[in-house]
Amino acid sequence: MMANGASSPVPTIYQVAERAGVSIATVSRAFSDPSKVAPRTLDAVLEAARDLRYVPAAAARALAVRRSKALGVVLPHIDGPYYAELLVGFEVAASELGLSVVLALLNPQEPRHHSVLDLLGRVDGVAFMARSGAQDDTVRQVADVRPTVSVARGQVEGVDAFYAENRLAARQLTEHLIEHGRRRIGFVGRLEEGSDIGQRHVGYLEALEDAGLTPAERFEKDPVEASGLEIAEMLLAVERERIDANAGATGASGADEATGIAGLDALVCGNDELAMAIISRLTAAGVDVPGRLAVTGWDDTVTARYLTPGLTTVRQDVSELGALAAQRLAALIDGDTSQSPVTVDSNVVLRQSCGCAPAPVPALA
Repeated sequence: MMANGASSPVPTIYQVAERAGVSIATVSRAFSDPSKVAPRTLDAVLEAARDLRYVPAAAARALAVRRSKALGVVLPHIDGPYYAELLVGFEVAASELGLSVVLALLNPQEPRHHSVLDLLGRVDGVAFMARSGAQDDTVRQVADVRPTVSVARGQVEGVDAFYAENRLAARQLTEHLIEHGRRRIGFVGRLEEGSDIGQRHVGYLEALEDAGLTPAERFEKDPVEASGLEIAEMLLAVERERIDANAGATGASGADEATGIAGLDALVCGNDELAMAIISRLTAAGVDVPGRLAVTGWDDTVTARYLTPGLTTVRQDVSELGALAAQRLAALIDGDTSQSPVTVDSNVVLRQSCGCAPAPVPALA
């Protein structure tokens, strides 16, 4: 039985084995203990399962019994404040509805589709969040047998989607940098189709095009602290080479404070984690932020307001996003029909890292 109520032939383990060219014992092992199956064989079994929309026996049996009163969540990881807040919002809403949450971590670099399929036997519905390793065909496969929603990732046809607004806020953020006189504005973040950071990049490009500016360097990096530190080191290395070249050519030393750093005078970062790591490393090296390089983030994490300089960023209610997804998933399980995609508003928060003056500090009583 498909999730929408329409009848559909149920594929069997025998059909999967035949298509993959292996024994049924190998298929069973691929789902129960994949570490004991050769990588090439495992890929063949999983591909056959996806093509046939096969559900492992444990999950198939669960389809015929009473509800588990649990919601499944598929995430790439729970590092950093964004994913933690998203998950907390989801869990709190689920708890208020009397439901528990089962978490599956699926790294984009190491997709393990069998873990998602195994999840089906333990939950009544699944939320695919952010840039997990689950590809669209896996999301579709799950949606055929379980109510499914997606959060902050590219929409899959027939699956309810939840987003925070990204494009317009990124456009406003970039326009603000341009108003500060910044003209060589780079972008930091890995672009993936339909992702939050991908939409932020679109808004950034729109603002530059309207101003008649050419996009500066783009750093295709994962939105984590280590990537921010790596980018800062790259900028410092390029700047040192420029200073040495100028010193050799003119006999002068030092850098022109008005020229930015490494050919850039601003960076739009895909999240706060990237931005804060970049600012921390550059300021430690004596680079004036925002004097020489304006830097903006995204998410308005707690640390952003206590950083020096305070981080200009974008505030979005990630907790609400998670809560709405849990509520919608529970409604789907109860038989409600699908709805249009839901978008949660985002707002630009101006602090010093873009070039704005510090906000006045209230006097103590």
